[in-house]
Amino acid sequence: MFKSSFKYSCYGWLVLGAANAFATTPTTQGQSGYINMPSAWVEPDGTFSTGYSYDRPYGSFWATSTLLPFLQVTGRYVSITGTPGFTFESGNYGSNYGRYKDKVVDAKLRLWEEGKWLPTVAVGKTDVLGTELFKGSYVVATKTFGSMRNMEASIGYGKRRPDGVFAGIRWVPIAAPHWAFVAEYDANDYKKDFRATDTAAGSRDKGPVVGLEYRWGWLGAQIARTRDHFSANAFVSIPFSEREFIPKFLEPAPFQAKDAPARGTVTQWQDSPGHAAALVQALVKQDFKNVRVEMDGALLKIALTNNRISNTGRAVGRAARTAIAFAPEGTRSIQITYTRLEQPVVTYEFHDLRRLSDYLTGLADRDAFRQTVLVRYASPADGARDDQELFSGIKDDGALGVRVGRDGEMVQVSSEDREANRFKVTPKTSFFFNDPSGALRYELWAAANYDRRLGQGLYLNSDFKLTVLENVSSVTQPSNSLLPHVRTDVAEYKRGGRFKLNRALLNKYMMPSERIYLRASGGFYEEMYRGVGGQALYLPKDSRWAADLSVDALQQRGYKGWLDKRDYKTVTAIGALHYRLPYDITATARAGRFLARDEGVRLEFKRRFRSGMEIGAWYAKTNGKDITNPGTPTNPYNDKGVFLSVPLNIMLPLDSQAVASVALSPWTRDVGQMVASPGDLYEMMERPRRDMNTFDGLGNFAERRDEQNLPDVNPPVRPMVNPWPAFRMRVEQSVSTTPTLPQWAEGSLVAGGAILASGLLDKPVDRFMKKHAGSEVVRAWGNVGKAMPVVLAGGAAAAVAFGDARAQNMGLISMQSIAGAAALSYAAKQAFARARPNEELGQWKRTSNRSDASFPSNHSTVAFAAVTPFAQEYDMPWLYGVAAVSSLGRSASRQHWVSDVVAGGLLGTAVGTWLWKAQRGNTYSGLAISPGPKEISVAWKTSY
Repeated sequence: MFKSSFKYSCYGWLVLGAANAFATTPTTQGQSGYINMPSAWVEPDGTFSTGYSYDRPYGSFWATSTLLPFLQVTGRYVSITGTPGFTFESGNYGSNYGRYKDKVVDAKLRLWEEGKWLPTVAVGKTDVLGTELFKGSYVVATKTFGSMRNMEASIGYGKRRPDGVFAGIRWVPIAAPHWAFVAEYDANDYKKDFRATDTAAGSRDKGPVVGLEYRWGWLGAQIARTRDHFSANAFVSIPFSEREFIPKFLEPAPFQAKDAPARGTVTQWQDSPGHAAALVQALVKQDFKNVRVEMDGALLKIALTNNRISNTGRAVGRAARTAIAFAPEGTRSIQITYTRLEQPVVTYEFHDLRRLSDYLTGLADRDAFRQTVLVRYASPADGARDDQELFSGIKDDGALGVRVGRDGEMVQVSSEDREANRFKVTPKTSFFFNDPSGALRYELWAAANYDRRLGQGLYLNSDFKLTVLENVSSVTQPSNSLLPHVRTDVAEYKRGGRFKLNRALLNKYMMPSERIYLRASGGFYEEMYRGVGGQALYLPKDSRWAADLSVDALQQRGYKGWLDKRDYKTVTAIGALHYRLPYDITATARAGRFLARDEGVRLEFKRRFRSGMEIGAWYAKTNGKDITNPGTPTNPYNDKGVFLSVPLNIMLPLDSQAVASVALSPWTRDVGQMVASPGDLYEMMERPRRDMNTFDGLGNFAERRDEQNLPDVNPPVRPMVNPWPAFRMRVEQSVSTTPTLPQWAEGSLVAGGAILASGLLDKPVDRFMKKHAGSEVVRAWGNVGKAMPVVLAGGAAAAVAFGDARAQNMGLISMQSIAGAAALSYAAKQAFARARPNEELGQWKRTSNRSDASFPSNHSTVAFAAVTPFAQEYDMPWLYGVAAVSSLGRSASRQHWVSDVVAGGLLGTAVGTWLWKAQRGNTYSGLAISPGPKEISVAWKTSY
């Protein structure tokens, strides 16, 4: 059962322009192709399409996204006419569910693009997750023809679905570019489909299909004819790779210098708060909140935030334009600190006010201006004084009123003052899918939010809920989850009452040091939980990653939604590591203790497109055994879901930070669940931190038309560079420094002697370990030996991901050493086939399982290969001790003879030393996951 929740109501205009049918067109399954058969094309990067199709007996709601320029993923919700999900007999369990329904995920990977002679080629898989009723795989090639490229043809081969050879063709008339004629050979063997004998699929055969398509702007439709019936497909395709769809014709103009009062002197500013109050008043009128102004000698310090303007650089630019008009005579520099909930995030220092003024008025170019600006992480000292006397004369327009189209809401009753104290009433809705008692459940309610600043960084946040209409409470089937019911009793909460206190929290935000943020919370977290807890966030200077830890002591709330409670209590503790990858992908790994006291990990990936739209998914794996259908004792269910986040400023005529969010996730599952965060620090800091690290950090600072196409203002997508040239160079370097034959001979003699000498210890050590096999120390030693290679390999990967250029190079050499040494070790196992000690065959006997042979120890090989480059580069010989002690744990567990461990260590050391000597100077070569000039990149650098 899945839940779809909407964070904001969508509001905006759909812009449709003239387009033609040359664009790739979705099939009835949502993947780009013809009617039922796929082509090798994928939609342009960032395209999101959704629609509904019906091809008897299948009706499909589908959504497709081009997550990467070469990867297309589709999710569809398929209903099958003619067969019930549970039963059609009225009154029986599941009789209201209707037709059988299935959730399907498909994926298509383009291998290469079309060339002059070569076609584009793609591979795909259907129904890769879940019940796999429509599971299949295929490879397809597509080529365009004609001087206008208005004809395409495809041929492919599939297994299961499609089954065998298939083909398709599309022709777009030059005179009618909105139309297209399409034909295909449908290779689906419908008679093998799920319950085909009970549905129309049982009477369908492979064969030709023809169709007619029409596309206009974002909209498209297709009608097709098979031998005995019609099919239809209607859809909308939205290019989220575009920055915006609506010109900002309602955006308030920046402050005009002519509207500023006469500038006083620094002394007058310090003697009279009226001058600073006038500046605060002007900033508040431009939607700035929590404004603090302080004159520190000849330095004008301003701290503020803006809850409407989406780009940090643009917001600071408007503040700087206003500040320079009000700054007293004699001001030498201006410092503007952008804050979130009064916590400093990024500071902009302007040291040449004449150059600042010239840039804002178009008299100076970007290069000249950026030389006079310092953009840096803020420190706790950057915040200006909270002078209440200053605020006494400031007018505050926080009147309650009805507002239409504000913050992405269709309508709201709201009031907000200069300190972001806010009252707002808005309509909300949620949908719940796939419950046996009914395929669609819904809830419509009015949400009343009241947020109040109580002191520096101290806020009261509350949310009242009045349910207007819902049918979730009619779900009567009790949950059979064997885990604590942390989420599955949702219907009980809906039955508990129509008017509830959903949330009432005290949140204290703090910044004890630069790039470290803290939050302490207490109260009602959400509809189901109350408690106390906190979060700590660390933002390193290396803007590729961040880490946070959340700990909450929770008690389950009662169904009525006020002060009542239930007996269930727990403590959750979840650490998170966030890392930015190419294509503006953020990967998040969470590990710890979840709501149902289950422990494990949750992985999240999201892609952010140029428009700001984000699409992502998560998957949790814990030790909680959720065996409710489709989970089983041998294959328990794991929590998973997808989400879509759309910034509404791309569809509004003025800038906005409002976001429309949709999440599809199980709503009657207890495994891998988390409590709603009182205020996630990473989400709070993510946008301004990303803005400050994008090129020069100034963004659309001056809002000048002549700079809108600069990469600083309109950042391009940063793909991963082809790694092959640099990889080839490293291989060539290593080959050129391969030891000579005399060196090989000398090394082999020394190694052979060491291995033979260590062989004298094989039997004595094995007898001792066999005698003490039950010892806790021996077992622990064996576990360390088993785990250490993974830890060391992870350390090498961490050096690549988080280290400086030198550490990245060592990490790369270490990973190459691991791969090379492991391959040699595997070959040696095949050659020698030595039996393990625990096989009890003897010291020099051979085993029948060559791939799992004893000589040499692969664990020892990997451990020594991993540490050697670091030990050599940083002069840390103790790393060899770590590898040796841990590797001998394999002898302690009687998995290897001592001589196996010695041989593996020598092999790993030899390979690691060879590659280190060959590549140690390649600080600027190979794979580089590092920030460029205010940006994040993952690339293979090619200078040596």
